[in-house]
Amino acid sequence: MTIDSKSDAPPNGHSAEAAPASARGWLRAVTGANTFWILTALLLIIVAFSIVRPYGFATPDNARNITLDAASLLILACGQTYVMITGGIDLSVGSVLIFSSVVSSQVMLAMGGAEAGLTAILVGFVVALLGGLVWGLLNGVMIAYGNIPPLIATLGTLGMALGAAQLLTNGVDVREVPTLLNDTIGNATLFGIPWIVLIAAVVVIIAGLILRFTRMGRYTYAIGSNEEGARRAGISVGGHLLKVYGGAGLLAGLAGFINVARFATTTIAGHTTDNLNAIAATVIGGTSPFGGVGSILGTVIGVFIPAVLQNGFVIAGVQPFWQTVAVGAVLVIAVYFDLRRRAKNSR
Repeated sequence: MTIDSKSDAPPNGHSAEAAPASARGWLRAVTGANTFWILTALLLIIVAFSIVRPYGFATPDNARNITLDAASLLILACGQTYVMITGGIDLSVGSVLIFSSVVSSQVMLAMGGAEAGLTAILVGFVVALLGGLVWGLLNGVMIAYGNIPPLIATLGTLGMALGAAQLLTNGVDVREVPTLLNDTIGNATLFGIPWIVLIAAVVVIIAGLILRFTRMGRYTYAIGSNEEGARRAGISVGGHLLKVYGGAGLLAGLAGFINVARFATTTIAGHTTDNLNAIAATVIGGTSPFGGVGSILGTVIGVFIPAVLQNGFVIAGVQPFWQTVAVGAVLVIAVYFDLRRRAKNSR
């Protein structure tokens, strides 16, 4: 018995709809029902801030700032999407980002610091990826083969990765990052688009294609929908979970590296809540916290909702603390509608 694309839930987590008779119906068919409403909410937020502050919010420079701020979180959220579709959760990605940025920066510091060249940058890049991958694989081993619940396993590595990073630096940020790295990947653009945004876009495209069109994606949905059924269908559930959590760790390592490139420092204290932000964005984007439903497109929208809110509140002169309130409310609403959907489908 095998699992194929016909037997799995569609990648957007929803059944096919009838051919649309309007632009609204066409968009809904393309994005999926949940994603359509999330996208509508994002567009309404953008329109509202554009009306309130047309010369501050609705500008190319501000759009650039929003995408830059969202880039690293978007990379983290792509990995989190895979994890949550399997029915798991990864609380460690923020700490893994910090650890990867620390070990990468220390290696580049040892190879010349601010004056280091391309070789040091490439080595630092590989070290960041490997640092994230190791923590991700550790999560996968504990969850897939140790039968430790994902919440507990990744809560443990959250503390271990953050503690290891602080031990390596004595709690002090590494600030001597190669100037070449900051001047190129950190601040340079291609056709006016920052390299960091382009890197995040490539990650989104690859993650979306894998989830939508490959066996890796189909197995991810199958495990999240019915783990025992997937096992009986011949899927190596343990091996697949190892890939999923390893991939999430790898992406956290990449996010750590691009943060170093952008800020020219490890910014240890600035990423302690990135794990929660990635989870919130993923759930807001329509990925079910119970598994089996989700999409990368939805996650992209879910990432930009808090990013746009934070940026818009600052420009509109509203206390930025309201962004936390708004995101929390949207998160609760998203979970509520997911519960209603699951209850309806179970009837």
